Amino acid sequence: MARTKFKYNSETCRYEPFYVKGKTLRKRMLVFILLSFMLAAGGYFWLNNYFETIDELLLEQKNQALKIEWDILRHRVKHVSKDLAHFIDKDDHNYRVILDSPPLSQSIREAGVGGSEKINHKSLKDFPEVLREYTAVEKLQHQLEVEVQSYKEINQMLDRKIAIWAAKPAIQPLSNKDLTYLHTTYGSRMHPILGFIRGHKGLDFSADTGTPVYATGDGRVKNAYYSESFGNVIFLDHLYGYETRYAHLSKFNVKNGQQVKRGEVIGYVGSTGLSGGPHLHYEVLYHDEHINPINFFQRDLNNQEYEKLIELASHPQPPLD
Repeated sequence: MARTKFKYNSETCRYEPFYVKGKTLRKRMLVFILLSFMLAAGGYFWLNNYFETIDELLLEQKNQALKIEWDILRHRVKHVSKDLAHFIDKDDHNYRVILDSPPLSQSIREAGVGGSEKINHKSLKDFPEVLREYTAVEKLQHQLEVEVQSYKEINQMLDRKIAIWAAKPAIQPLSNKDLTYLHTTYGSRMHPILGFIRGHKGLDFSADTGTPVYATGDGRVKNAYYSESFGNVIFLDHLYGYETRYAHLSKFNVKNGQQVKRGEVIGYVGSTGLSGGPHLHYEVLYHDEHINPINFFQRDLNNQEYEKLIELASHPQPPLD
């Protein structure tokens, strides 16, 4: 309730209610309005400069969250870069060395890696730190793509190498335990049946008739037939330039065109054709040129087996074919 003011009236000798009127009232109202406006303006200025708005507070919180995510992203980029460097090192200095392949050149690894000129977002140019990180991630992405392609190429080379290794004649055609003698004569010698000097382009393994004969590498039966000189003979095509021949067999265990694996029984020792006794005549060819088989299966033996093989080969025996 508004407080009533009183003023003394000398005529009536009494205190009577006093009301502001006219010009005085208008002046007081104007002063009150001006003071209120100044107070409001000052308060607004003070709040605007020393207190953040709700939108600003929300924006600051979002900015802090983005900074945390940015730091996490940079940490992950560094971690991925470190892992990628490890894979590149393995690629160049381990896998490709084993596969006899030269490492990727630096020009291939860096090809297609550009700088800020490749960035379509021009606004990033106003933020050098963001631009720098963007460029680093772009480079990392390219290097990862190159490395993925490189590992695909390594897998293809490995598949081919495995196929070559599997196809290469690399074991003995007979087990050491079944051997009676090993005739290591390779080259010209007196034929025991024909009675004149004749080329001998293989090794002879003496063993009992019926002893299993093994494929020395993966391949396909090119021919399995009877020959007047070789008797029952098998020609294996191992691809990649290799071919092996198994002669004087008592019988076959394969047929023409059949695919065989290394260590698979393909026939049995016999004395068919021009043969002086039960044995296996074994030949290895590379691009149609004969090679001494001794250069291949020795690496498949351990020391004890190798010593036994040398012992069996040390006893002089007359040629068998």
